[in-house]
Amino acid sequence: MNSRLPVRKTYKLYINGAFVRSEGGRTLPATTPDGTFLDNYAYATRKDLRDAVKACEIAQNDWAKKTAYLRSQILYRAAEMLEQRKHELIHEVARSTSVDSSTAQNEVDISIDRLVYFAGWADKYSQLFGSVNPVATSHFNFTIPEPMGVVIIFAPELPSLLAPISLLASVILSGNAAILIPSEKYPLPSLTLAEILATCDLPKGVVNILSSIHADLAPFAAEHMGIHAIVDASGNISLQKVLQNGSAINLKRYACRRLSPTAWATESAEDPYWILDTVEFKTAWHPIGL
Repeated sequence: MNSRLPVRKTYKLYINGAFVRSEGGRTLPATTPDGTFLDNYAYATRKDLRDAVKACEIAQNDWAKKTAYLRSQILYRAAEMLEQRKHELIHEVARSTSVDSSTAQNEVDISIDRLVYFAGWADKYSQLFGSVNPVATSHFNFTIPEPMGVVIIFAPELPSLLAPISLLASVILSGNAAILIPSEKYPLPSLTLAEILATCDLPKGVVNILSSIHADLAPFAAEHMGIHAIVDASGNISLQKVLQNGSAINLKRYACRRLSPTAWATESAEDPYWILDTVEFKTAWHPIGL
């Protein structure tokens, strides 16, 4: 007779490189599509969001100062860690969304490839989208993209892993720091992703993951002056209005990603123009002949 009780896991928030309980101490149950209980996860509050923004603000400056080549190498290192521990992710995707292991493995494989894809853009996008401009005076005139700062991302319900990775990678490769709000129904793959990211070379605070109810955090995220851009892939019209209304107050950038669950596995989610939604273009003048 086995009298041992199983040790159930409560998934934590990922803020500033640490796994923390919600400030409010509240948890929510993660279930399968048919309602079977899996595990509890921490419910992020407004205070947790403020803590994540503060962590981003501290981390972003140093992250942006790293060379583009180094950011590329760090993202590639993250892909290596995902590859090494992909069996954990396959298990998490399969049990969370009730898909078979083959389907889950396909999503994880594409997720890793997607991270490698965007890692490659880190030291190339500025060459492609920047320019040397013709001017009428004796100057060189350059236009170059620079990161906006702190970006919050609202992920769609599905795919539960591929979409968050695609959204995160396209935001942070340019030097931004990010707060990911994962799927409401299936947050566990993103929370497991956090545990893997914590073991790669990504500096603490560059990525923060807050599991919560989207509608509860959206008004605070939209009005927070420390957040400079919103990437909304939730597909929720009501949420979209809340985010746009709030962002109109402080003029933060708003970008919408409208893809079907199957489209995330296609080239539609490999759009390098996504990078431009969270960068600013700055122009510099340099005199010639001095």
